[in-house]
Amino acid sequence: MASIHKLAWLLSLLVLSITATCEPCKSLNFPNNVNYATCKDLGVLDSSLHWNYHQSSSRVDVAFKKANATDSSWVAWAINPTSQGMVGSQAFLAFRNSSDATLKAYTSSVTSYDTLLEEGSLSFPVYSVSASYSNGDMILFASFKLPENTTLLNHVWQEGPVSNDGTLGMHSLSGPNIQSFGTIDFVSGKVSETAGNSKIKLRKVHGILNGISWGILMPMGAILARYLKAFDGRLGATWFHVHRACQSMAYIIGIIGFATGSYMARHNRHHSSHGCIGITLVCLASLQVCVAMFLRPKKDHRHRIFWNIFHYVVGYGTIGLGIWNVFKGIDIMEAREWKSVYLGVIICLALIALVLEVITWILPCINKPNTHSKDQADVVDQQIP
Repeated sequence: MASIHKLAWLLSLLVLSITATCEPCKSLNFPNNVNYATCKDLGVLDSSLHWNYHQSSSRVDVAFKKANATDSSWVAWAINPTSQGMVGSQAFLAFRNSSDATLKAYTSSVTSYDTLLEEGSLSFPVYSVSASYSNGDMILFASFKLPENTTLLNHVWQEGPVSNDGTLGMHSLSGPNIQSFGTIDFVSGKVSETAGNSKIKLRKVHGILNGISWGILMPMGAILARYLKAFDGRLGATWFHVHRACQSMAYIIGIIGFATGSYMARHNRHHSSHGCIGITLVCLASLQVCVAMFLRPKKDHRHRIFWNIFHYVVGYGTIGLGIWNVFKGIDIMEAREWKSVYLGVIICLALIALVLEVITWILPCINKPNTHSKDQADVVDQQIP
């Protein structure tokens, strides 16, 4: 019986950990020691929303958390009882004064796109509003009464810069900042995925697929082909099979990533240079595959030298274009953290290639050619088509 209780306890912990992983907002602890019954991770701007709904009084206690907030930025969360978007929003705002590190939280009614987000009352009763800031996390607390006979509302969240004199500046007009809206039902806890948020998720999938294929696997395949040849006598034709497998996987993933990009381009014609480079990459890679499969001459053929030149030029050209286009895609998404990670990956691959290049220059000096190694190399050549 004791073992059964232990097993049940472990299973409950597992379920709780999986739930927390699926919804990181559930694992947050707030400085005011308030527990919120419902929370949702919002799709953009590193934000989450937490709330308690009191049905008897139509009161809502809300905590809006914005991660990675800078010292000189303002954050806002708002509900819009009349329409979608910014105009008509009843906003709760907070910002940190960089000069004296004080926090200010207040309300503002947005009546036009030219708003200065000045302090003012809202169209419904507000009981309290406050904020906290710690380790880059800005949390906005608010307590208010929902408009009459309403639990399903449009909501908006946003961030923008704060000048040295405390003036709130305009938020960005691209990327996640124009996708941060949706609907929220305070009773059921359902937060809608707007069409904009769905597009952002598709863009992330597109970026991950193409970053892995053109940006990582393709360079890795070239590195493996070039430097595993130095161990021909020991590894046989392994380098060739590894190279072919790596590039084939990169090509398949790249085609899937290209398909997602083509789907998004049907609804968005911006960033044409990024798309044109993507089309060029697919054409070059497809040409490389077709030529390698159907037109590659034998190693002893007198025209093999021309095929080798074509293979190297197209291959390295595709890799260079692929890396460049990955960086262009990251800039379009305005994903600074992705850019740092990918730059680190490229630097690591370059350092590995540099070390292996030095090794390939040293090995011939250490291992003097002999008849046995020459025979092994001949066998390897016969294994490679």
